[in-house]
Amino acid sequence: MLVLNCSIKLLTLEKMLKSHFPESLKAETDNLDHYTNAYAVFYKDFRAYQQLLEEHDVINWDQVFQIQGLQNEVCDVSNAVANSKQLGVKLTSFKAVQFSPHSALPDTNALKGSSPRLTYLNTADADLLNRTWSRGGNEQCLRYIVKLISCFPSVCVRDDKGNPVSWSLTDQFATMCHGYTLPEHRRKGYSQLVALTLARKLRSQGFPCQGNVLDDNTASISLLKNVRAEFLPCRFHRLILTPAAFSG
Repeated sequence: MLVLNCSIKLLTLEKMLKSHFPESLKAETDNLDHYTNAYAVFYKDFRAYQQLLEEHDVINWDQVFQIQGLQNEVCDVSNAVANSKQLGVKLTSFKAVQFSPHSALPDTNALKGSSPRLTYLNTADADLLNRTWSRGGNEQCLRYIVKLISCFPSVCVRDDKGNPVSWSLTDQFATMCHGYTLPEHRRKGYSQLVALTLARKLRSQGFPCQGNVLDDNTASISLLKNVRAEFLPCRFHRLILTPAAFSG
């Protein structure tokens, strides 16, 4: 096997592969889909991160996308580069949490019958999740949720008609997200059961058990404290960047 070490030859090979890649295998992209157009950031030197943003062909600045990370400079550096490129930036900051491996599951005897039932989500549930998610309610989010359900672990409680009443799923960065219980089914312990069951499932498959919560989401913060989740000293930051062509 020939090993290429020359940067010029590597670039030439990359261009050849791109030009001959089968159209049927190319993923469709949506320039408005910031759910899928997403980048997770970690760096040892924020200057290296800034240089990476300023490099050509690293990020597609012509589409709406998100950047997320746990380091404070993510916000300042991303904002500075985005402003230089005339992109709008929407920042949301969360408490970062990690589930304890020692949290015990609540009593599940009541869920061993046919109803209610502890199980997992399927793609037929995506419309309900899209309608109930504060970040959802649009076509891009619906497609995104379908992908998450299809590819990553999830947990839900279903009622006697088989409909999900409480759930949580995992995103592409192995973060637990969209934990939700329908209002008429709250105060039954479902949220705690779903969160801990999903955390245990993730841990058994080698994933971290992490999540994030808004500062004003007092119900979720109370639940996390009850299950002895660890609130990390860092913050979770999500920036949604929008080119001028899509703002308005």
